Amino acid sequence: MHAFTPRTRLATVSALTALGAFASLGTATAAEPALNGEWAPFTRCPVDAPAMLAADGFEKTPQCVVSTSAGGSIKLGDTTVVTGRTNLQIGIVQNADGTSTVVAPPGGALIAEPATVPGGLLGLMCPSAIPVITGLCESLKNSSLNKITATMESVGAPYDFNQTAGVLTDMPIVALPVRIHLENPLLGSKCYIGTAADPIVLLPENRNYPDFGMSFFQGDGTPDPSGEMSRIDLTGAVQNDSTFAVPAARGCGLNIGLINAAVNAKTGLPSPSGNNSLTLNDTQTRLTGLNAPGTAAPRAGEVLAEHWHSAVR
Repeated sequence: MHAFTPRTRLATVSALTALGAFASLGTATAAEPALNGEWAPFTRCPVDAPAMLAADGFEKTPQCVVSTSAGGSIKLGDTTVVTGRTNLQIGIVQNADGTSTVVAPPGGALIAEPATVPGGLLGLMCPSAIPVITGLCESLKNSSLNKITATMESVGAPYDFNQTAGVLTDMPIVALPVRIHLENPLLGSKCYIGTAADPIVLLPENRNYPDFGMSFFQGDGTPDPSGEMSRIDLTGAVQNDSTFAVPAARGCGLNIGLINAAVNAKTGLPSPSGNNSLTLNDTQTRLTGLNAPGTAAPRAGEVLAEHWHSAVR
């Protein structure tokens, strides 16, 4: 039975501890497949992405990561939102020079339950000195139109992944550009905090060390101490970032921005670094890959994909 080398083990633990930190809210995707055994959590691993398939097992090693959290909170300016269950899934290509490349699934890395903004539209923009907004505030009292939800979406590939920071505390692990979609009939469909050109960039850090576990299994997911696959579990970590800046909301109000000024004034946006924060509690992060990727060279990425597909039920 082969074991991880020290370099591979460090990169593995780094990827695991890092990725739980930036799972927040997310976008919905199509129905996910059911996978056998130890593969079960990795329903959206991008094993068929070109960068993953091209990993040879020597210079580049492919792995799958999933990180979930039952809940947490995000503070943007003067508004704090409690987050629900979250799920982040990505691929990692570990390079021989110690760097890592993050590969997102086609439908995006983040999915989660929508978060409800406290006070709804009344809390988000009322009272207001803008006459038209004052009228809206009056009409919203005791109205079902008051409810507003917030969804965080990736708007670019993660970058600046720091392997060493993943096993330490209080060091940025990865940069994740995101935007937040505010949804309500009166806000229209294009109300966002952050854009692809001006995103919120999260720089998550570990606040404690997670509990460590490791298992081995066959390519189809069946547990086996002599299997060719390895899985590491890091659980119970609290992760946080309080360094990111938040831009102003845009596109709010029947798609032409009529309510932008009221939303930004009430929520304190734009908000500079140091006035915002993200916290995720009890993250459950799992990483899997070939136990000895060099034995599958130069087809390590292709072999990983074959194993994943063989586990689909």
